[in-house]
Amino acid sequence: MLKFVGAGLVLSAGLSLPALSQAADMPGVTDTEITIGNIAPYSGPASAYSTIAKTISAYFDKVNEEGGINGRTVNFLSYDDGYSPPKAVEQARKLVESDEVLLIFQSLGTPSNSAIEKYMNMKKVPQLLVATGATKFGNPGEAPWTMGWQPNYQSEGIIYGRWIASEMPDAKIAVMFQNDDFGKDLLNGLKTGLGDKADMVVAEASYEVAEPVVDSQVVKLKASGANVFVSFATPKFAAQGIKKAHEIGWDATQIVANVSNSVGAVLTPAGLEASTGLISTAYLKDMQDPQWADDQGAKDWNAFMDKYYPDGDKLSSFTTYGYSVAQTMVHILDQAGDDLTRENVLKQAASMKDVTLPLFLPGMTMNTTETDYFPIEQMQLMKFNGERWETFGDIISGEVGG
Repeated sequence: MLKFVGAGLVLSAGLSLPALSQAADMPGVTDTEITIGNIAPYSGPASAYSTIAKTISAYFDKVNEEGGINGRTVNFLSYDDGYSPPKAVEQARKLVESDEVLLIFQSLGTPSNSAIEKYMNMKKVPQLLVATGATKFGNPGEAPWTMGWQPNYQSEGIIYGRWIASEMPDAKIAVMFQNDDFGKDLLNGLKTGLGDKADMVVAEASYEVAEPVVDSQVVKLKASGANVFVSFATPKFAAQGIKKAHEIGWDATQIVANVSNSVGAVLTPAGLEASTGLISTAYLKDMQDPQWADDQGAKDWNAFMDKYYPDGDKLSSFTTYGYSVAQTMVHILDQAGDDLTRENVLKQAASMKDVTLPLFLPGMTMNTTETDYFPIEQMQLMKFNGERWETFGDIISGEVGG
C-alpha cells in the first residue's frame, strides 16, 4: 500500500506475526519486524526510475504475506529525493536518525549516493546494493559500508569499446554523456575498451541533469560525421536522444546504456521505429522475449506482477530489475538469520558465492568478497528489433578492481 508521509513516501507492508522468543536489540530490528530505508526519485528528471522502488515495495508485500524473513516482516520506508543530492542527504539523515533503519537499500543515482556515502560510512550504516553502476561504489578500502549491485559502468563501457573495435574497426564515434560520475565512468570504459583505437571517438557532448532537453547536443554530434552514436544518458535524455537522431535523419549505429534500455520507459516514448537497431547490454531476461515463455522464473514474475503490482508496466525492465534486486536483499537478510546487526548484514552481503537469481541470463551468478564489492560483473550484448531486445554473442565478463 502506498501512502504519502511528510516529504516522502512510505512503502510499507505490515502483516504482524507472533513475537519471537528473543528480543532484538539492534537498530531497525524488533521481534517481528525489519525496517530498511530507501531513497528514490519519485519526482524530478529521473522519476522514471521510481518504478524500481514501487516494484521492491510490492515484492516485500509478497515476502511479508508469505511469512517474512526468518519470522520477521519487512517495513520498507521509501522517500523521494527528486534526484537532488542535498535532498538525498536530508532523507538519509531522516532514515538513519529518526526512523532508525537497519540499513539503506537501493538508494538511486550516482549523484545522490555520492552525496550520502561519507555520512553512511561515518555512521557505519550499510548502504547496500545501490542503484548505480558507478565504479566508485565498489571500493571497500575507502567506503566499506557501501556496495553496488548492477554491473559497473566502467565494465559496461569496456564491453562496448571492445565490440566496436572488433566489429566496426573504421567507425567514427560520437558520445553524449551525463556530466557526472555515471556518464564519465561509461565514457572512460568505452575508451579503455577501444584500447589503441581510442581516437575513434571524434566528438563528445555532455549535458547537465537540470537541462530540459538535449537536442542541441545531438545536432552537434551528428555534424561531426560520426557513424556511431553512443548515448550514456539516463532515461529521459536517452529517449530524447533517440528521437532527435531519428528526426534529423542521423543514420548511425546507436548504443544506449543499460540503465536506459527499457522498452516501456525509454524506447516507446522515443518511438519504436526510431529505436530499431539500438545496441545495449543485458544481464536480466527480457520478459517480452518469447524464448522465456515457458521459463519458471518468468512465470513467477508474471504471477507476482499480476497479484502484487497490477498497475506496474510489464514492458519496463525496471520491474524485472526491482524484482531481482529485492530478491538479492532477501537473500542477504535470510543468510544473516537472527544476527541482524549491521556488521553481520554487511558481512553476508560481502560473502555471496555463485548466487543466481530466477531472472538472470543463464550462466550468470553473483559473487562478492571483502575486497570485491561488485556482485554482478557479467553482461551480454543485445539488439532491439523494433518490438523487443534480442541477445547475441557470449556472456562477457568485465572485472574492474575496486
